[in-house]
Amino acid sequence: MLERLTTARGELDLGRYPEDERDTLRAWDAADEYLLRHLAGREISPEGQVVLLGDRWGALATALAADRPVSRTDSFLGHRAALANLARNGIDPAAVAFRAPGDPLPEKAGALLVRVPKSLAALEHGLRALRPALVPGATVLGAGLVKEIHTSTLRLFERVIGPTRTSLAERKARLIFAEYDPDLDPGPDPWPLTYVLDGDAGPVSGRTVVNHAGVFCADRLDIGTRFLLHHLPVRPGARRIVDLGCGNGVLGLAAALTHPGAEVVCTDESYAAVESARATFAANGVAGGVFTAADGIGDLEPGSCDLVLTNPPFHSHQATTDAAARRMFAGARRALAPGGELWVVANRHLGHHAALRRIFGGCTVAAANPKFTVLRAIRRR
Repeated sequence: MLERLTTARGELDLGRYPEDERDTLRAWDAADEYLLRHLAGREISPEGQVVLLGDRWGALATALAADRPVSRTDSFLGHRAALANLARNGIDPAAVAFRAPGDPLPEKAGALLVRVPKSLAALEHGLRALRPALVPGATVLGAGLVKEIHTSTLRLFERVIGPTRTSLAERKARLIFAEYDPDLDPGPDPWPLTYVLDGDAGPVSGRTVVNHAGVFCADRLDIGTRFLLHHLPVRPGARRIVDLGCGNGVLGLAAALTHPGAEVVCTDESYAAVESARATFAANGVAGGVFTAADGIGDLEPGSCDLVLTNPPFHSHQATTDAAARRMFAGARRALAPGGELWVVANRHLGHHAALRRIFGGCTVAAANPKFTVLRAIRRR
């Protein structure tokens, strides 16, 4: 859904990615507007580049494109949304330099503009990664909804950047002002985090898991994933298996260990998740995986997969939505060969069976407990 954002630099038509008429969520919120109002008429960066951290759907990149910012994002969908928003507003996409976590950083950052993420770990890693690029006197400015900014958020800015204060709230949003202290030593970055799975994790019991910052359930095995591991399907002769929305790659690792002849594809819209899955496979000496950032199933050829495993998300930042799950299910059906199966674990209350019946023509309950259900859908033709 496209909506118009009015800024001091003009009006912008903005949308999320991919466009979906059923998606009623905007590509910006009150925090983006507050940040842009504060910057209006100010020289953002008298020295060094403007760096954006965590711009969600490209609203900030599009509004500030004249400053030729560097935008560091962990989201494949956010990156695509930003490119689409630049194009629909007649802005050369080359005006914004996009960087994923792990990509080279600017040498001199005169301004760091931060959209506070849901994950405190992702915020910490991003601030630590960008701190070495800050020049003396650099502007460090954060923005978030009131419900996203906690005492722990402010302490994190103080620990990594320097003295920090907040603005008054406007329309349920706040700004964070951090004073860059070049003499501050924030200590070592704790990410990535590595741990060993316990003996109740099915085929991956005792295996090592690697999590980069911001990846779901970074310090323990998600209980929904654990439940699916206890009921993991085995498809003798499977050629290709997909861990869809792979996170740290635990389901993909389990599939690789139980199907040694299959190609296992780990795909996620988070660049950090894809790198976590890659690192998890490497830590366990498992070769041959394919790791790709994509919207759902990505560009896998129709009919090329025999089994898809997923624990789909039901949040987009702070909003609860099944839009991503619906796209994942539809993409899985396209990629599955006739007779191929999609296995989904989810909270019982989410009602994914309705979407699966609409997309696949039916589904069955493979396992259930009071909290989770494992659903099995087969591509019939």
